[in-house]
Amino acid sequence: MKTTKKFLLPDQEIPRQWYNVLADIPSLQPMLHPETRQPVRPSDLEPLFAKGLIEQEFSRERWIEIPEEVRTLYKIYRPTPLVRASGLEKALDTPARIYFKNESVSPVGSHKLNSALPQAYFNKVEGIRRLTTETGAGQWGAAISIAARHFGLDMEVFMVRLSYDQKPYRKLVMQTYGSKVIPSPSNTTEAGRKFLARKPDTNGSLGMAISEACERAVLDPDTKYTLGSVLNMVMLHQTIIGLEAERQFEMAQDYPDTIIGCFGGGSNFGGISLPFLRHQLAGKAKFDLIAVESTGCPKLTKGTFRYDYGDSAGLTPLIPMYTLGSDYEPAAIHAGGLRYHGAGAIMSQLLKDNIIRAVTIDQHECFEVGKLFARSEGIISAPESNHAIAATVREALKAKEEGREKVILFNLSGHGLLDLGAYEAYLSGRL
Repeated sequence: MKTTKKFLLPDQEIPRQWYNVLADIPSLQPMLHPETRQPVRPSDLEPLFAKGLIEQEFSRERWIEIPEEVRTLYKIYRPTPLVRASGLEKALDTPARIYFKNESVSPVGSHKLNSALPQAYFNKVEGIRRLTTETGAGQWGAAISIAARHFGLDMEVFMVRLSYDQKPYRKLVMQTYGSKVIPSPSNTTEAGRKFLARKPDTNGSLGMAISEACERAVLDPDTKYTLGSVLNMVMLHQTIIGLEAERQFEMAQDYPDTIIGCFGGGSNFGGISLPFLRHQLAGKAKFDLIAVESTGCPKLTKGTFRYDYGDSAGLTPLIPMYTLGSDYEPAAIHAGGLRYHGAGAIMSQLLKDNIIRAVTIDQHECFEVGKLFARSEGIISAPESNHAIAATVREALKAKEEGREKVILFNLSGHGLLDLGAYEAYLSGRL
């Protein structure tokens, strides 16, 4: 009887370096200082970030060593499985071969730990005592909370108010790890008070939460800010996903032609796609790279490419991005990790250059596909990940209509076991 195979790498085959795509896309425009409007210098970011992370943000080196302390912690859950989704293939009756990289097996249930660990490490090396951050659905907040605990750092998380109310167990995960969790916008910062004065019943947004976290870091010399997506250094850390997948495909004697990821700021889509993209940039391969966003926050398909703030109060550098506007408040969708007004500079440039493409899918279709995936593969996926699965289903059915083979890889960025309230709303018809 034919069974689904899981392809794993031995511990010693966990990558020793991250891939830095900035070595291969020199056309990337610089961030600008919010006051001078001049290109940001590394020293401009020191009030916010650890120096080791700033160095990575500006680096043009193609390969950057993973610190051994970080790699040791990666071994707790890496390499993550590359899984042939034979159950989904059968349910769709498609000639497409579908694979997914299962990042949901990490201790926090998502890919976010891949960047949380190095960010906490570089802050610890610098002697920082406290970290602050924002989180949308809570995956990043959970990841940086346990990473901070690993390195003995205090942690404060500003959680978007909508998700704070929708996802109480993600809040409890962070608190269990020792973090202080504050619903954003809050009365604890000047930025938060301004947001509340303008709209007391706001659901909040990642842009607002970023403003509060940045304000906290700038005002306290013992505190640094951490970020779960958007920045170049986060894309760098997440490339461990695609680098592992490349080697696993060699073991499977197969290779993808279509690569799909959900899209909030770009971290999981970049993580799965950039290592493969380097071969396309070198003229050695060609991929269909699909970023999947929510219709509730369509920055890639309906936004404009321009310089914009990464936060809602205008505290961060100006980033060259596809954006809906830093004051945009997304719809109250359950995929909280996709409720961000802009796209990271790397992914924005790739879209502008027509190297990647973007599609939007509404949450009803995503939850319908999430149900199908759970029943065919046994995994209840996160609302964010359902967007990637929905696009995968579309591509697989297109292959069926065209009667041709296709090899599809998508990133299962996280599980949905702490999002069951959203599934309950869907299954009961209240979504």
